[in-house]
Amino acid sequence: MSRRHLPARSALPVALAVLAALTGTAAAAPAPAPAPATAASPSSSLSALDDTYYEGATGKTGSALKSALHTIIKDQSRLTYSQVWNALKDTDEDPSDSSHVILLYTGRSEPKSDNGGNVGQWNREHVWAKSHGDFGTATGPGTDIHHLRPADVQVNSTRGNKDFDNGGSQLSNAPGNYTDGDSFEPRDAVKGDVARMILYMAVRYEGDDAFPDLEPNDRVSNGSAPYMGRLSVLKQWNEQDPPDTFEKRRNDVIYERYQHNRNPFVDHPEWVEAIW
Repeated sequence: MSRRHLPARSALPVALAVLAALTGTAAAAPAPAPAPATAASPSSSLSALDDTYYEGATGKTGSALKSALHTIIKDQSRLTYSQVWNALKDTDEDPSDSSHVILLYTGRSEPKSDNGGNVGQWNREHVWAKSHGDFGTATGPGTDIHHLRPADVQVNSTRGNKDFDNGGSQLSNAPGNYTDGDSFEPRDAVKGDVARMILYMAVRYEGDDAFPDLEPNDRVSNGSAPYMGRLSVLKQWNEQDPPDTFEKRRNDVIYERYQHNRNPFVDHPEWVEAIW
């Protein structure tokens, strides 16, 4: 009887015999395939942070949560304002081109080397305007890269020290961004980023380290007072634009390489509502 006329049940032993002859390994039955190796999922990484970094905050709400988070994130390394340039080239690196950074308001990919103060270049945007509390560029809130981002020089100037709110006229050099006399509305893709940076600053700087107590409020035109608004809108933006891969990577880079503290609202955006 030729092999092609063997009953179907004989195919497996024959195949195994051929495999053993080719590999020199005897096998009575096919071994189960090993499970593929997988990278740790974001949820398991966050779970580890909750068990360690956020251990003192989990389960809390309101002022107790805000106080616990302040105690956790105030333990940080500080940069000089000059060091911020190089840090931003790392934290805001274009994932598609390692020689570029992504600018906050325009979303434009710009060469890292093209930083400065001229038209078309990028500079350091204080998302919590440094005049709101008058901390300037002092090492501390003035150099905290959790709220410093690369931005187009002209768009940064247009935003100035305005509070955040919806409405206004669209910027011709930054479509999707709007402004009026007392507020600025960023493009949809970074609305949540802006909200979480503002609320990070409100938790990190509580007036106990020679810097002003920064707080959000539900108004605009805050001037030089240590307040930023509009809180109700920032809360909406946090819901509307949850943390994406870019924002999460940024939080990790700041934690691992620079300040060694985290923005808790990137890890737990639901804590915004739990506090405010």
